[in-house]
Amino acid sequence: QVQLVESGGGLVQPGGSLRLSCAASGFTLDHYAIGWFRQAPGKEREGVSCIGSSGVGTNYADSVKGRFTISRDNTKNTVYLQMNSLKPEDTAIYYCAAIRQTFITLQAMCALSYDMDYWGKGTLVTVSS
Repeated sequence: QVQLVESGGGLVQPGGSLRLSCAASGFTLDHYAIGWFRQAPGKEREGVSCIGSSGVGTNYADSVKGRFTISRDNTKNTVYLQMNSLKPEDTAIYYCAAIRQTFITLQAMCALSYDMDYWGKGTLVTVSS
């Protein structure tokens, strides 16, 4: 079964950290760019960070630059999002998505300009004291 599965969400206090994982099954991520997106209650889904298939190129939303780091381990078929200095406004359901990397840009991917090939079901991150 082809799927992306997110994990690592939870409740954390402001200033805390979480690491999200996005694991692929049924296909290999080697030729796919991967993005993390989030959707807060009452808001539209937005791009958080995207990474190219080789892991060299990355893109971040201004709101998370310097706090979040995206990385990937293709040997484990997994992409990660390290989230530090979390703020209450980071509270959302976080989704990962994959698109085969052909003629795309990570900036456009994070802007949801493409139809993704695969989406995960999401993991909830709650930042609250």
